[in-house]
Amino acid sequence: MSIRTERIAAQLKRDMGPLLQKYQRGSMITVTTVRVSDDLMVAKIYLSIYTPDGDNQSAFEYVLENATEIRSELASLIRHQVRRIPELHFYLDDTAEYVNRIEHLFKKIKDDRDTRQG
Repeated sequence: MSIRTERIAAQLKRDMGPLLQKYQRGSMITVTTVRVSDDLMVAKIYLSIYTPDGDNQSAFEYVLENATEIRSELASLIRHQVRRIPELHFYLDDTAEYVNRIEHLFKKIKDDRDTRQG
């Protein structure tokens, strides 16, 4: 990744946070990673979503439904920094869920080991 793509990715990450606050609907949405293609035409935006009821998929689908509106709002923020506004692709970042599963497995292994030894 070039310096320019890294700079644009960082700018998109900063700008997407406040933009997505309008689309939270009782959930908490965090932009975890932004990856921009070398030609600056595609931005992959990874979102971490927390909902009190545990239904992350419906909050993510709401963001997807409003992707064109989010892109136009983003365009008003970054129009002086890029020639063309990148196409936004949203992905659900499940890293936290993966970490929790691994920690749970390690805890289970430790408990099994303690049971055998004690």
